[in-house]
Amino acid sequence: MPYPVAHVMFFVFCICSITVYTTVAGILRRESTTENIAHTLLLLVIGSFFALYPDITVVYNIIVHGTLEHTTIGPLPTHSLLFSASAAFLGAIVGYRIYRDYNKAVYMGLFAESASLSHLLLDDIAKGGINYFYPISDRPISVFSHMDIGGACGDRFTYILASYAAVIYIAFVIMMALFALEHLGFEFRNRAGNR
Repeated sequence: MPYPVAHVMFFVFCICSITVYTTVAGILRRESTTENIAHTLLLLVIGSFFALYPDITVVYNIIVHGTLEHTTIGPLPTHSLLFSASAAFLGAIVGYRIYRDYNKAVYMGLFAESASLSHLLLDDIAKGGINYFYPISDRPISVFSHMDIGGACGDRFTYILASYAAVIYIAFVIMMALFALEHLGFEFRNRAGNR
């Protein structure tokens, strides 16, 4: 399992890179206002929180039990799609409190969900097994464990399927964040004159 700083850096610089790029470019062109920079920092703080959200129980367990156990709340695994869906709900609540607009609240929920899914993605890569489908299945699943060269020598169908699933998973999380960020004010533009 990666350290918390790795989860935050992965989200900020890989999943949410458009925010960093547009803000830095605006600052360098002297087009950014204090309000724009504050909005960017707010999104990065919210995204960073939700990138760490599946490990939220570690705070309780350190204080109460003196352990670093962080993957469950009672019987509910925090590293699952079910728990991750609560990030979308909480993100939408935060979005509504900030913007007072239902549409932007939905996009903030998507943004929070992409941050939470990026945590699962990174843990899956690092430790090779997440309870994605709890409560349907208690069995840990790893999309990335079948992508090594040993997998290519064994069952080629599983290797190819896992490779496609992993790339689609990464692309899905990135596209979800980009879609939400576009509606929250960050986007790349295709300039027709610069071909």
